[in-house]
Amino acid sequence: MSLITERIVNVDRVEDLIAVFGSFDENIKKIEETLNVSIVNRGNELKINGEAEAVDKAARTVEGLLALAARGETIDEQRVRYLITLVQEGNDALVSQMAKDVVCITAKGKPIKAKTVGQQNYMKAIQSNTITIGVGPAGTGKTYLAVAAAVAAFRERTVNRIILTRPAVEAGERLGFLPGDLQNKVDPYLRPLYDALYDMLGPETFQKYQERGSIEVAPLAYMRGRTLDDSFIILDEAQNTTREQMKMFLTRLGFGSKIVITGDVTQIDLPDDKVSGLKDAVRVLGDVKDIAICTLTSADVVRHALVQQIINAYEKADRKPEPPKNSNAQRKRNYGK
Repeated sequence: MSLITERIVNVDRVEDLIAVFGSFDENIKKIEETLNVSIVNRGNELKINGEAEAVDKAARTVEGLLALAARGETIDEQRVRYLITLVQEGNDALVSQMAKDVVCITAKGKPIKAKTVGQQNYMKAIQSNTITIGVGPAGTGKTYLAVAAAVAAFRERTVNRIILTRPAVEAGERLGFLPGDLQNKVDPYLRPLYDALYDMLGPETFQKYQERGSIEVAPLAYMRGRTLDDSFIILDEAQNTTREQMKMFLTRLGFGSKIVITGDVTQIDLPDDKVSGLKDAVRVLGDVKDIAICTLTSADVVRHALVQQIINAYEKADRKPEPPKNSNAQRKRNYGK
């Protein structure tokens, strides 16, 4: 039988405690529910009760959250989830690395920061390498952080242009059935890139830079035959490029430019007989100097908690062997013969 124990965590500032508890104590409730402990506030003390191992993990989680709050970081549900994951993996010492540097300030004055260690490694790779390939599931901030890095480089005038591109791959729809001219047809594929730029720059500033040619959002086919100098270039949804398209894109690199390629190899919309250019690039370029390959995981998801659970559920299902062809229905039919 496990030993029930109590741990006391002292709190220096009431403001930090309020931030850690969250609205209606939702953050503390999340810790209690996940780790099966009881947490009670007594003045400047938190009393944690439960099984010894769970109490130790809860105390380390609370201490990590208090440290983040003391640095002025926002404590939200995603932060709590992530810190619990770090503690359970024995990596809670990494919390000191979290959310140190501001990547970019949005048009509304909101600082954009890496929220996980995986995201921080991704941003460091972008800063240190000419080409960075970010591979990971939905919701890990691959595109958003890349756009933030591009806007920061543009504001610092280390590049003269931002070029964002995506392959216009049909996923259950055909371009010909969409209304309008070619630009109208491809704009829906580029909408996530527009949204990120609107957030960073504001619609009016974005429009101004786009009219000047300082910002370009275009389908991948428009990149052929060009040499892109002094530019920050982002290829999004790269899992839907072919091997030939990826090679074409990579060879557009000019002097003074930086490339970020993002994609999710679990969401490939190419025909079965086509090899994903992203998968191929990861295989071919892994040992090339000045090219970094960063892999983000479900632990780096910064969307709704359900997104992380959905990704994990699909990964678990993919690892299971497929059921035999001779199903229950088939067996019943055979029995009836």
